[in-house]
Amino acid sequence: MAALNPHVPSDPVELPFRDLLPPTLPKLINEWLAEDIPSYDPAGAVVGSAPKTAFLLGKADGVLAGVPFFDEVFKQLGCQVEWHLKEGEGFKKVKHVATVVGPAKALLQGERTALNTLARCSGIATKSRRFRDIAAASGFKGTIAGTRKTTPGFRIVEKYGMLIGGIDPHRHDLSSMVMLKDNHIWSHGSITNAIKLCRSMISFATLIEVEVQNEQEADEAIEAGADIVLLDNMGGSLLGEVVTRLKQRWAGKKFLIEVSGGIDDSNLRERLVDGVDILSTSAVHQSVQHIDFSLKVQR
Repeated sequence: MAALNPHVPSDPVELPFRDLLPPTLPKLINEWLAEDIPSYDPAGAVVGSAPKTAFLLGKADGVLAGVPFFDEVFKQLGCQVEWHLKEGEGFKKVKHVATVVGPAKALLQGERTALNTLARCSGIATKSRRFRDIAAASGFKGTIAGTRKTTPGFRIVEKYGMLIGGIDPHRHDLSSMVMLKDNHIWSHGSITNAIKLCRSMISFATLIEVEVQNEQEADEAIEAGADIVLLDNMGGSLLGEVVTRLKQRWAGKKFLIEVSGGIDDSNLRERLVDGVDILSTSAVHQSVQHIDFSLKVQR
């Protein structure tokens, strides 16, 4: 079975990721603005509605991501954005990234919402790009993926940042794929029984992934028909040995091997093992360093 995303894009700028976003995006942005401006805006009244121009400046090296969210914030406030970089393009500190034109109060009303979103999305894209490049330089032929450990209410932005960075966003929600973890197995009694029950309830188009703690559990999951076996918190030479044995022993079966658990910059390379189809990590989005931007209204 081929990897879920075997061909990592070399240039995510060329791909129409903006078109992936749902038609409910304006509603989401409207909710963000309502949260930040729930009532009167005295500071906005001070600056008034005279037309002004603001420069968006990138204050650290990074990869630009989150353009559609930024655009929609200012569209709802009656402003126009002109980008000087393509989304997915890297930039150096201090870079004039975009120009925003509109009423003075509107520029400042949208500033924080737009910058917060752009900063986090770009931070995730930057870290994702770094992991992707390390994997490519190491000769890794599998897929680098994020995880579902995202911020409630902000998942669409964080998954979007992974895509722009050039990695796989993994499943988006509990309905995207069946993942049987240790708690599911313990609650139901066995890996085999849990897989059998799931198969009776899902579509042929739905994959089943099983998290296993050791080689014996992996054997049971593969024999029971798991599409993906997740080797959790397994590293070092043991990982390579287990992966090799599983691929040899079950050569006639179609399944993928995923590795995950505590993967970060310090141990990424040792987990890029031949035979691993997917390496998933939350390091590309949890506690990730944001890329600092500022919006400067011109006098």
